[in-house]
Amino acid sequence: MTSANVPITVARGDGIGPEIMDATLRILEAGGARLDIEEIEIGEKVYERGISAGIEPSSWESLRRTKVFLKAPITTPQGGGFKSLNVTVRKTLGMYANVRPCLSYSPYIATKHPDMDVVIVRENEEDLYAGIEHQQTDEVVQCLKILSIPGTEKIVRYAFEYARRYGRKKVTCFTKDNIMKLTDGMFHKVFEEIATEYPDIENEHWIIDIGAAKLADTPEAFDVIVMPNLYGDILSDVAAQIAGSVGLAGSANIGQEVSMFEAIHGSAPRRAGQNLANPSGLFLGAVQMLVHIGQGDVAEKVHNAWLTTIEDGIHTYDIFEEGVSTKKVGTSEFADAVIERIGRRPEVLKAVTYPATDEPITIRVSETVPAVKEQVGIDVFLHWNAGTPDELGAAIEGLATDGLKLVMISNRGQKVYPGGVPETFCTDHWRCRFMSATDGGTVSTADAISLLGRMHDAGFDFIKTEGLYTFDGKPGYTLGQGQ
Repeated sequence: MTSANVPITVARGDGIGPEIMDATLRILEAGGARLDIEEIEIGEKVYERGISAGIEPSSWESLRRTKVFLKAPITTPQGGGFKSLNVTVRKTLGMYANVRPCLSYSPYIATKHPDMDVVIVRENEEDLYAGIEHQQTDEVVQCLKILSIPGTEKIVRYAFEYARRYGRKKVTCFTKDNIMKLTDGMFHKVFEEIATEYPDIENEHWIIDIGAAKLADTPEAFDVIVMPNLYGDILSDVAAQIAGSVGLAGSANIGQEVSMFEAIHGSAPRRAGQNLANPSGLFLGAVQMLVHIGQGDVAEKVHNAWLTTIEDGIHTYDIFEEGVSTKKVGTSEFADAVIERIGRRPEVLKAVTYPATDEPITIRVSETVPAVKEQVGIDVFLHWNAGTPDELGAAIEGLATDGLKLVMISNRGQKVYPGGVPETFCTDHWRCRFMSATDGGTVSTADAISLLGRMHDAGFDFIKTEGLYTFDGKPGYTLGQGQ
């Protein structure tokens, strides 16, 4: 446990951000947090200065220097070239793990699940949040789902290490690998492999749809849940809300070098400047920060004071309930109430304890052993709207080179040639799959280039290609629906 002051970077954000940050910092100071604060400006005002990233170069320097970022919510402009600053910071600084505890505070905050205590560990850099999107035809846009073995290994190992450090008993994985057999299939496979290294922790896997239903209905069946980025983003909000309120949930974004702590809610500009907002989400993110920097003693003290405040019925408007709450207070008054209770522990709610360590969870990633990679085919995507699937098939059958043969045409993933049916709805976006003309053979770069040249000369607009490879003899591609 560190006794020296720890440098951190603070951003007060937009909307309700300045108010809830002020409340949070006052509680931390009163609790004896040992901090040296550097403030930076991010978000709306920076966007308005024409900086589309929402953050200036000097702010990056502060983050890389302190390695700890306490951030209030910001407003990301809609439309245009503006990207989410949250996503930008997470990915730029390698914050691979998003940790969101979701627990109930019954009977003081309304919930149908009084025994809920779930921690969602969300992969934070990959998946559809890679943000790689293209419009390819008049009718079709795409978003690429990117998952990597090292990225998956990091997040799965973190989930098990987190469970071990905090005395959790089970880690559950959610994926949709019955449909996305390569991407989510790899995530599930890595989970199963790593789980064998933690025999002291129970493990299980659920398909995301029924898993989400179970989480909403019986959250006490889960402990730590690890999942890819998009699922984790959605379900952590769902879990926080069914626990009591999204406004109560804090979030940690953990990297090997730099980590960021925040509330999971947004900037709520309609509530700004009214001394109404609940600072609890940002405050609980700051509690995670204190533990991360080795000040678990302060985290324990202020968190128990917060629990005591909730237990005493001192509530902001969003969680106030007649007959349960005793006093409705504003943002500043809520902070005052927590400060007054520093040194007290709750009597009904479970008091918290934190490990007295300043050693963050570190993750090792296995070295990738290159496979034998061979190209056995090529998918050529066309923008074409001049007829039926059979007409397209007839038109391109003769364009194959000696080394390639057309085996399938699909539309939005569904095979439509050969042997398609007229009921299948088709757009102007077609995938034409060519495989080696020799069973078990490979495809040369010259064959692929020759094929594209012939298609171009025949007037076809090819918009994308994907090589079809085997890795150690195993297909690295999926079949079309119905193939």
